[in-house]
Amino acid sequence: MRTKTAPAKVNLALDILGKRPDGYHEMKMVMQTVSLCDTVTVEETEAGFRLETGGEFLPAGKKTLEQRAAEAFFAAIGRSAPGLAVTLEKVTPPYAGLGGGSADVAALLRILREVYAPELTTEELERIGFAVGSDMPFCIRGGTCLAEGRGEVLTDLPPLPPCCFVLCKPDFGISTPTLFARVDGSALKRRPDIAGMTAALASGDLAGVASRLGNVFEDVLPEEFAEVFAVKRRLLELGAMNAAMSGSGPTVFGIFQERETAVRAAQTLRNVWPQTYLAEPVKKIDPQV
Repeated sequence: MRTKTAPAKVNLALDILGKRPDGYHEMKMVMQTVSLCDTVTVEETEAGFRLETGGEFLPAGKKTLEQRAAEAFFAAIGRSAPGLAVTLEKVTPPYAGLGGGSADVAALLRILREVYAPELTTEELERIGFAVGSDMPFCIRGGTCLAEGRGEVLTDLPPLPPCCFVLCKPDFGISTPTLFARVDGSALKRRPDIAGMTAALASGDLAGVASRLGNVFEDVLPEEFAEVFAVKRRLLELGAMNAAMSGSGPTVFGIFQERETAVRAAQTLRNVWPQTYLAEPVKKIDPQV
């Protein structure tokens, strides 16, 4: 039996450069892993694949991302898959823009490599993950990265200076395909200064990073999701250096320089939005990179 944590992610900056011929979108993002995390445990069994979450094994039927990733892994290393029982202890909220599902799969893949193919490079593991989902390569690597292409072209960046995050998820979900469709039909006005953010990271300038937070999805949010902006305003009122929506939302995160201020802000926000979490930056997950 092996267990690993599965850290969530936030998008410090998210820009969409256009639609590609393959139907996907060309992305440019600065991504950061954070200490909010699930726990993934893998145990070899006699046969088959079982996924347990919330104390129940999911019924057979449509393959989960975890099963697809395991099958892709064993196909890549050229051996038949053993029976596996995978248990998820969930903390990161689902459908939140925090990459919780991708992080779980990435942790599973790291466990499989550790047990069955320790010679596999991180780049090879990222390629296996990318066959399952665009966020997988970053969730395998972690830390602070510039992500381009569909999210799979990663460049390591200097780590984010010490700080705290307050993550606040309103009680609704947002359809990612719907937001992409709205981006395609809009002239985006406020693009994040990613070059400036990478320069601020290089100089260890937390204020410079915070001042450049940005997510183009915020420009195309339907009116029904205006609560996202209410969360942003409250974070700023409670002392955040800046705040932005992560991914396709609806979670909003604020960056705080002082932990005490972040703790007070999280306590206050939790009275209105119970899914509020305190977190810190996590450095590179995979030491092989």
